[in-house]
Amino acid sequence: MENLFGLLRVNVIRGIDLAIRDTTSSDPYVILRMGKQQVYDKDKFSLDDKMGDAEFDTKEFIEAVKMRLHNIPSGTVICKVKPNRENCLSEESCIKWENGEVIQQMFLRLRNVECGEIELQLQWIHVPGSRGLS
Repeated sequence: MENLFGLLRVNVIRGIDLAIRDTTSSDPYVILRMGKQQVYDKDKFSLDDKMGDAEFDTKEFIEAVKMRLHNIPSGTVICKVKPNRENCLSEESCIKWENGEVIQQMFLRLRNVECGEIELQLQWIHVPGSRGLS
């Protein structure tokens, strides 16, 4: 545990207006890679069809975790991340202190596909016995 800083939980909330890759629908799933996100259509009888990709940066989120904000009211906005050419945000994303945790809700516009967005929530999990971020 001494090498562990904590855990980054990524919750996939929903897909919005995702591309149709099968006859009338798709069976999307998400592959998360450090700094890169990809969405695919899961097929049982053929190869999976790529349904887009998106990137987001966790730098501002990690900086907020390092602040060790324990005495501020729940719902306080720590930082706002604006959409730009380096990220796939479709709208401004707020990093908040909620119920003793740092969380970030974001909407990512999928690239290399005709349409689609995914909604994610980042949450930092402190692990007892870890050395934390410094």
